Amino acid sequence: MLGIRIVPLTRAHAEDLATWRYEPPYDVYDLAGAEPDELLEPELGFHAVLAEERLIGFRSYGPDGQVPGWEYDDAALDTGGGLRPSLTGQGLGRAVIRAGLEFGRATYAPPAFRVTVASFNTRARRTVESLGFERVGSFAARRDGRPFDVLVRPEAR
Repeated sequence: MLGIRIVPLTRAHAEDLATWRYEPPYDVYDLAGAEPDELLEPELGFHAVLAEERLIGFRSYGPDGQVPGWEYDDAALDTGGGLRPSLTGQGLGRAVIRAGLEFGRATYAPPAFRVTVASFNTRARRTVESLGFERVGSFAARRDGRPFDVLVRPEAR
């Protein structure tokens, strides 16, 4: 898929994201029921991922990428994201995450990036590991006890 770009999240994007539902066990990533106004809050760092002009996913930078239960610090910028449910498992993740990292590097210039991935999600873990992330620990989410892995990728200075 060519022409992947990261742009500011609009109300229409936020309303679309708030309908996304994934099949179990990926439903841990559901945004269904999210309030569009919350997704538009600047401190959550949500951005739209477009291919051409079509919303195919989102990236976030900051607290949205954190899962309660881990002791996060300022040594890395947390980033998270997702693909439109109908597009998962089609090999788009690497290109979307790479575009998100390039945008994050240019916008925030962090010393490192950090991702938190549900431990069962081997597909996502393999993808981020292929982009240079290394596992630094695991924990149980405070909300429901699900296991998550934390991976970090230092940025070259």
